[in-house]
Amino acid sequence: MTENLAKTGSSKFHKNTFEKTTEGRRQKVLEVAIDEFAANGYSATSINDIARKAHISIGSMYSYFASKEDLFLTIVNNAYVVMEKILDDVAQESIDVFDCIEKMLYASRKFAVEYPQLNQIYLDITTQALSQMSIRLSNKLELITPRLLCNLIKEAKSEGKISSDVDERVVSFCIDNLYMMYQFSFSSDYYKERMRIYIGEDNMGDIDKVEESILKFIRRALGEN
Repeated sequence: MTENLAKTGSSKFHKNTFEKTTEGRRQKVLEVAIDEFAANGYSATSINDIARKAHISIGSMYSYFASKEDLFLTIVNNAYVVMEKILDDVAQESIDVFDCIEKMLYASRKFAVEYPQLNQIYLDITTQALSQMSIRLSNKLELITPRLLCNLIKEAKSEGKISSDVDERVVSFCIDNLYMMYQFSFSSDYYKERMRIYIGEDNMGDIDKVEESILKFIRRALGEN
């Protein structure tokens, strides 16, 4: 994943010197930064500690990033690019809106399980304390899923596959929030316990059954024909 993070992302929050350093050093800096931000949260993470654990001087760190915020946003922005690629693949491989919704649910779990630290960082960026950073990110991720879902739901309505009176924007908002909470349930102790309280201990060991129930709920909410 850090290889992808070092190579992807059209919006740059790092300086050109970061691109000119060795790939090994870039990956090391990002790996350490991801570990620290995920474990401690943005506010409690020290850029000095990241530099020390990455075995570079603080001077070198500031030659790569103007601030701790820019280092954090580099990670978040590039992770968004990876997530966008996942969603694009889902859209390309999906047969219809229901197939896409199913694949998106599985993809959200897969991302959370395979990249728990990045998922935790994504959770942190959604908090009010870090809300100003989303402005610099131009709400990038929040534009990806709505566009995909809205278009698919609109198409399904025109084809008569779902109820014609659903509002694709409202429905997309509801589905996305459902996915978001589900995704956070795999990396956040709070959301994991919340899921356990609602679905019960017995269902926690049968994720396939849980996802099947989620998909049934969405299909019925859309008024599948």
